[in-house]
Order: sequence, then structure tokens, then C-alpha cells
Amino acid sequence: MPDPNVNTLPGVSYVMPVLNEVTHVRAAVDSLLAQDYAGPFEVTIALGPSIDGTTELVEELAAVDDRIRVVENVVGSTPAGLNLAIRESQYPIVIRVDAHSVLPPEYARIAVETMLETGADNVGGLMDAQGTTDFERAVARAYGSRVGLGGTKLHVGGEAGPAETVYLGVFRRDRLLEVGLFDEEIKRGQDWELNRRIRTAGGTVWFTPRLKVTYRPRPNLYRLARQFFSTGIWRGELARRFPASNGLRYFAPPVMVVGVTVGTLLGLGGIVQAAVGAAPWLLWGFAAPLLYVLVVVVSALVWGRRDGFRPFLWFLVVLPCIHFSWGIGFVLGYLSLTRNITAHTGR
Repeated sequence: MPDPNVNTLPGVSYVMPVLNEVTHVRAAVDSLLAQDYAGPFEVTIALGPSIDGTTELVEELAAVDDRIRVVENVVGSTPAGLNLAIRESQYPIVIRVDAHSVLPPEYARIAVETMLETGADNVGGLMDAQGTTDFERAVARAYGSRVGLGGTKLHVGGEAGPAETVYLGVFRRDRLLEVGLFDEEIKRGQDWELNRRIRTAGGTVWFTPRLKVTYRPRPNLYRLARQFFSTGIWRGELARRFPASNGLRYFAPPVMVVGVTVGTLLGLGGIVQAAVGAAPWLLWGFAAPLLYVLVVVVSALVWGRRDGFRPFLWFLVVLPCIHFSWGIGFVLGYLSLTRNITAHTGR
């Protein structure tokens, strides 16, 4: 007879790439140690060349808990760190963790249960952005609005079922090795590209709203713009590499950027026409930027005002920052004008 005291749950390996994340990494690691999953686990941190005290902090965490190990990620990029941590791990289920994320206590348990029930190769859920300042609250609200990041399930939720991609991901280790792990040439959007290969190989990517991960947004406008410019560059690169695999929503920000830019230039041309006494028909070009301003204001009234007046004002700035940074980056990436930039945009 089987021994009821023997734990038959599969072991899980948490893998987390870290680079200059001293503010967030402790909370992320603490959330892993607080999981209510009854199976064995390990935490592997791929440490990039940090200069903000992250190195000392993760070494301190590893020194007091032998379930935590630190491996050196000399390259420093996210996909390189993930692959390094996966290769150094031992258990059959791999749980990707971001240094900006805080996993709820039931996360691993629900993910493993869902994986065993559905037979999926990757299970993920909702990125629940939560801010602590007025600016971060505005960013979080933009993330969770349909006009902010395209209204995908991983941002706004939805019914459980097969999906194109999911936030973070809980993977079968054997499937990861089969499809070749993360593509280290792709510094952002590597999760989408990996899930594309999993689905192409006949595997299943499964979204469940039962999984909700707290995500901490960037703390200021500069870092937010830098994040989305980099993300846009790589999304443009991916759209060019895999044209048949990209939905129309990925093209909305670059189309908006081009439309607003062309419309503004035409409108300025109309002002010149009026100045020289010609019929200022080019003034109609201003319709494009005015329409976009209307979209931003209405969106702020619908979503941005839910957190108070100051987050509402920030929402009016945050939403265009996300759209324009992402859209400009997409255009540059799609036209292959950023070869030297993309080599240095891994975070």
C-alpha cells in the first residue's frame, strides 16, 4: 500500500532574473517563501551585474535560507538570466518570477493544480498592477484599462482557456527544454515568442483568472517611457520577424503615432496656408491629434478618476507616455532602425 505520508506533489523551481532591483527583490523572494504549496521547491536567482546594492541583498537572502541559490548572470539580460536559472534548477515545474512581482500565497498551488487538470505546458494569469504613489496608481490604472495595453486577458482578465500568451508563466520543464528555452537574442517580448514556439510545437498555453500576481509599476515618467520605448522596439522587431503571429492590437500605437504626427504636420501646413491667404484646408489635419486628445480625456474620466484627483491628472500624462513611447519604439524596431539600441535594452 502507498504511504500516505509520502509527498507525491511535483517539485517546483522558481527562477528569477535580477538586475538593479534592490527596492523590490526582497518582497518578491518573501512571496515565494510564503507559498502554501506542499511540494518541494527551490529558488534560483540569476544575478546580473548590479550597482545599487542588489548583489549584497540577494547574497544575504541566500545565506539565511539554503533553498535560495544565486547564480551569476554575466550577460545581465532577462532571457539569459532565465535560461541560466532554468538550467541550474532541478524540479519538473518551472515558475518564472519577476523582481517587480509579488506572488499571492496560493499561486504555485493553483498553477500546479491547473497544469495537472488541463495538461497545459504553460499556465499563467493576470498581471495585477498596484501602485503605492499617485503616479504609480495612474500607471497601474492604465495597465488595467482596455485603452492602456490593448485589453488582453493578462491585463484585464477573462475566462479560463487557451491563450496566445500569459503573464510570467508556470512551465513544464521538459517542454521548455524541447522548444529550446528563451531566445536570448530577444531582450523583450521573449515570453510571447517562447509561447509562440510552444503552441507551434503542439503545446498549450493556458490562462486562468485564478492566478493574479501583484506587479509594481515603474516609479517615474522617465523610467516608464524608457520601459515602453524598449518594449515597443522589440514588439516591432517581433512583428517583422513573425508577421503572421501578430494581432492587429500590436499595430494600434504605431498607427496612432503616425496619424497624430502626420495630422499635426498637415495642420501646421494649414496655418501656413492661412497666413499666405490660401484656403487653409490642411487645418483638417488637426482632427487626428484632437481625436487622440479626446480619447485620452474620456479614458481618464472612465478609468483614471477612480483613484482620486491627483492620479487622474497623472493618468492624462501616463497614457500618452505609454502610447507614444511604445508606438515610436515599434516603428523604429519594425523598420530595423535600432540594431545598436536593441543590443542594450534587455531590461
